[in-house]
Amino acid sequence: MAKALRVAVAGLGTVGASTLRLLETHRELIAARAGGPILVTAVSARDRDKDRGIDLSAVRWFEDATVMASDPAVDVVLELIGGSEGVARGVVENALDAGKDVVTANKALLAEHGTALARRAEGAGVTLAYEAAVAGGIPAIKTLREGLAGNSISRIYGILNGTCNYILTTMRDSGREFGEVLAEAQRLGYAESDPSFDVDGLDARRRAGQRPGLRLALAEVRPQVAFPAVALGHRLVGGVDDARPGDRPEGLQRALGRGGQGGIDHRAGASSPGG
Repeated sequence: MAKALRVAVAGLGTVGASTLRLLETHRELIAARAGGPILVTAVSARDRDKDRGIDLSAVRWFEDATVMASDPAVDVVLELIGGSEGVARGVVENALDAGKDVVTANKALLAEHGTALARRAEGAGVTLAYEAAVAGGIPAIKTLREGLAGNSISRIYGILNGTCNYILTTMRDSGREFGEVLAEAQRLGYAESDPSFDVDGLDARRRAGQRPGLRLALAEVRPQVAFPAVALGHRLVGGVDDARPGDRPEGLQRALGRGGQGGIDHRAGASSPGG
């Protein structure tokens, strides 16, 4: 069996702590499939004393995640901090410059700096892996790059945001109003206290802009929909918060099919896709 892969984790929120748990719970299976053990040897987060329900006694703690990213005793850096600037960006850039492979779940960082980071990784001869930032870890990027490399893909559409998916599905199934379902989503932890990043379409736009490494499948991703416009049934509404319980998201496909290069412009006023 190959030697252990030494991983540093920057960010120990819900995703980071869960990742450490999964790596520990399934360490034997992962080692067998990967050809060698994957060991978390260093971590960094804002609060060292916070109880995360995981044992960190055997790993080194770094107060400065950017220093950890270039540590010689680390092979791979996992960035789970979030945000397009600051520490998150510094961690990824430092790791790439130090010749380390990087795995990130940071869609904001990729949307703002993905192309530059991809070029940086290519210049350093290392990998920038970001499958975790797309569709909750569903292997969509690998499918596009490898499984569909011989295909020409002109359009991708769907509900790209989990919060909106929950809200629209619940409204459809229960007949309840947007405000009530949003409040429920916030109570359950599916929506932030300020939900505008999700329901105004900003998160979906960033997801649509995650394009580094996709040149074999997509020449360039250009979000054509004027967010937060969304077609529901036979209505073109100004955003998810304008949805009604009787609306059906199937209309999104028809609207995008008619959008052409200009996409859907909700600023022109509400109208049905067919009218």
